[in-house]
Amino acid sequence: MSTTQKSVPSEDIIGQKYDRCLADLLVKAGVGFGAGVVASVILFRRRTWPIALSTGFGAGAAWADCDRSFNPARIPGTRVVSQSELASSK
Repeated sequence: MSTTQKSVPSEDIIGQKYDRCLADLLVKAGVGFGAGVVASVILFRRRTWPIALSTGFGAGAAWADCDRSFNPARIPGTRVVSQSELASSK
């Protein structure tokens, strides 16, 4: 059994990240929209601002998650190590 891994082109990796970001945006904005509709009907006498606010919160959360997937250095506690530091530690 061979343990070699197939190399994946960078375009495919970026495409997968964009696909995940879009799916995350649709889910989180949809959940925010639903929560906003419920809050609007129950608490705010059918005003529209809770719907827009909660949809924006969902989209903002998706944006932050997408930003972290494209730039892992922005994750708190993550340290970027250069090749020279990695070689000198061995």
